Amino acid sequence: MKKKDPIEAYFTRSDGQYIFARWGRPIAPVVFGVQDETLLTLKTAIQSMVVLANHELVETDPELGANAMFFFFLSWDELLEVNDLDRILPDLGNLVERLKSTHANQYRFFRFDTDGGIKAVFTFICMDENLTSVPAEVLCLNQVVQMFLLWSDDAFKDNSPTLITKKGGVILNPIIGDIVRAVYDPTMPLVSNDKSHALRAQARVDLLRKN
Repeated sequence: MKKKDPIEAYFTRSDGQYIFARWGRPIAPVVFGVQDETLLTLKTAIQSMVVLANHELVETDPELGANAMFFFFLSWDELLEVNDLDRILPDLGNLVERLKSTHANQYRFFRFDTDGGIKAVFTFICMDENLTSVPAEVLCLNQVVQMFLLWSDDAFKDNSPTLITKKGGVILNPIIGDIVRAVYDPTMPLVSNDKSHALRAQARVDLLRKN
């Protein structure tokens, strides 16, 4: 089997399909279930990604109000108590049981505009023992990266979107930063199911690095 190029691998799903999409509208985030300090950390991560992509951050989406929702909680069963959440997540009861049975600690649900661009992302983070041991800066930046594009379900199994510096700081993995900047370039398509998109993205990355 031919080894996939690095960028191609980030958008090739486990079933072999190449599926890419980016946000097609400004991002209007809202966060539930965190203390003020973590809220500030998450907002900072969102702002940094928006600046990197040269995208737009707004207070309110005219259609949805908030279109990037983050929910932090201690048990998946808590989702069953959220008013009207079953309007957002299809078959909520069965979804919760499936997430519990697989011991998942995070889940993202994407919605798309008619042109295929990302319309909304609902991020659910169940703070189990693994996640509670992760520094807030790492956890927040990881979650923001994963809602910023429609990545492959295998994208971050072997490579983290963040890195820890020798001084203990948290930075975005440089290849992830390069990809985000490249695919949000106005000359790049909003959506693609063609692997040639990865070649175009690589060409943009090479150009950005030269400049």
